[in-house]
Amino acid sequence: MDTIVALASARGRAGVAVVRVSGPEAWEVCRRIAGDVPPVRRASLRSLRDPDGGLIDQALVLVFEAEASFTGERVCEFQVHGGVAVVAALLRSCLAVPGVRGAEAGEYTRRAFFAGRLDLTQVEALADLIEAETEAQRLQALAVLEGSTAAFVKALREDLMQARAMLEAALDFADQELPEDMTQLVDAPLLRVEAALRAQIAGRRSAEAVRDGFEVAIIGRVNAGKSSLLNALAGREAALTSSVAGTTRDVIEVRMDIGGLPVTLIDTAGLRETQDEIESIGIARGRDRARAADLRVFLKDSPDDQPEGVQDGDIILQGKADIWAGVGVSAKTGDGIADLLRSVEERLRQGMRQSSVFSRERHFHQIQLALQHVGRARAALPAVAGWDLACEDVRSAQRCLDGIQGAVDVEDVLGRIFSSFCIGK
Repeated sequence: MDTIVALASARGRAGVAVVRVSGPEAWEVCRRIAGDVPPVRRASLRSLRDPDGGLIDQALVLVFEAEASFTGERVCEFQVHGGVAVVAALLRSCLAVPGVRGAEAGEYTRRAFFAGRLDLTQVEALADLIEAETEAQRLQALAVLEGSTAAFVKALREDLMQARAMLEAALDFADQELPEDMTQLVDAPLLRVEAALRAQIAGRRSAEAVRDGFEVAIIGRVNAGKSSLLNALAGREAALTSSVAGTTRDVIEVRMDIGGLPVTLIDTAGLRETQDEIESIGIARGRDRARAADLRVFLKDSPDDQPEGVQDGDIILQGKADIWAGVGVSAKTGDGIADLLRSVEERLRQGMRQSSVFSRERHFHQIQLALQHVGRARAALPAVAGWDLACEDVRSAQRCLDGIQGAVDVEDVLGRIFSSFCIGK
């Protein structure tokens, strides 16, 4: 394979920049630029020089043997001062070495995948970790990176292998006496797989919400103080507020971090009967978004207000608590804001308890296919004549699960996954 080089840290001016070289000529690059190859996996201070002998920078240099590197190849890393000109001079010098070229997007991770350092779910988790904005997203990505999905798939594969082995043995020795409970022996592991897959599908929304963000809708009648509450929660003037009823006519969104959870707050048009066509459209859109949200906060405009469309777990609060006596929330004074944030976090975390270990559309597509194959296999078991088809369906279910991790040919998805990485990763 070619030797590749790229900036592995963020682009732009910084205190330190990391330039990574990976491939068969990585140590030759190190010799030409740093003068020699330092001890393996030990940072050494070196003077870096260009092909003409000019000083580029004083830098820390590290080298890794293939069996100890991220990519599964010999690697050299230069930790230089993060000036744009310094990085540019170092990259030019690396590219001047024969056999060295610039890395493509995601190429380092692609090489790690083909070297067996990561499976496909871990590759995706690495991308999620880089993109993580909240603590929940970081922890979710780390769990997958450390092998949570791999362990889950391994357990299911063992059950499928057990069922398949018994079916194949029964087919090979069909002329001999088989156990009377043969169908039950095969069905038991398939039932465990089916239940586990259904549980993952049931926890899909929570897992996807951690990765992509939860939606919390603030709804109520006109002038209940929804936009003022949104602004108070966001800490800025995200929505226009006015004493004139019906100011908000479209859905307004604000992205927030609430207790480490990624949350999009939605301010909806006030609920009322109106002849205004534009306002009617806004109210309809608000109802639709609120219905689809993970949680709704109903803001009452008076103590006698009776909210409609409340679902289990929703929060009902008295708005403008500075005017109306009793427990509620006031955007003007800040009373109840902290309690509301705690309640939102608590309700969202309750829904995360049964969250799936998977989080991408690709994963759930494979899980649905596997579930279909397991269902067909179980349906075919009662009749001995159907065991051959059942065996093939078990084999197909196993291939679906293997496809999640990239253990089978998944070339059609590799390009999409690795292209999401930046150059240098």
